[in-house]
Amino acid sequence: MGLFDQLKKSILGKGSEEPAPMAQPQALDRRTRSRANPRPGTLALIVDDSPTIVAALSRILQSAGFTTLEAQDAESAIEIAREQVPNIIFLDIVLPGMNGFAALRAIRRDVVLREIPVIMISGNEQATEQFFGTRIGADDFMKKPFSRLEVFARVERLLNAQGIPCRIGPGAESDPAERAAG
Repeated sequence: MGLFDQLKKSILGKGSEEPAPMAQPQALDRRTRSRANPRPGTLALIVDDSPTIVAALSRILQSAGFTTLEAQDAESAIEIAREQVPNIIFLDIVLPGMNGFAALRAIRRDVVLREIPVIMISGNEQATEQFFGTRIGADDFMKKPFSRLEVFARVERLLNAQGIPCRIGPGAESDPAERAAG
């Protein structure tokens, strides 16, 4: 019994009975929560100069059925994207050489790549990065460090009815429902 509890008991004549703990709402176990998965073999390009980030994100995406491609700079990422045409791109903002914003502009100008959804990644939480990324065509923004749950939530937002990542909102040529029908 602590000093405060002893004083309270001697002065007020009350014990230090602890209140019964309040029942905590049961959080839905992440393993049992239903989630929309991409169709098997969906191709994701991960662009980050940190091998740790690339490995972690690759492992997370592969656990959901993605096939992953990796690039450590924007120039090679654009080259890989043109050759393999991924279904989704995870693009870091701070990269050696061309930064992520310049890479995103190049992707949005490219006829082959412009409709690929892009999730920007940054260790900086500045709203200006999010705003600027969205203005030039990012489909979402993810802050490092990220959790599996956040990665899956970002991907789920972009999936159409067939489990294919699609662009949504301004800048997308059509909405996911139209692409699902087509």
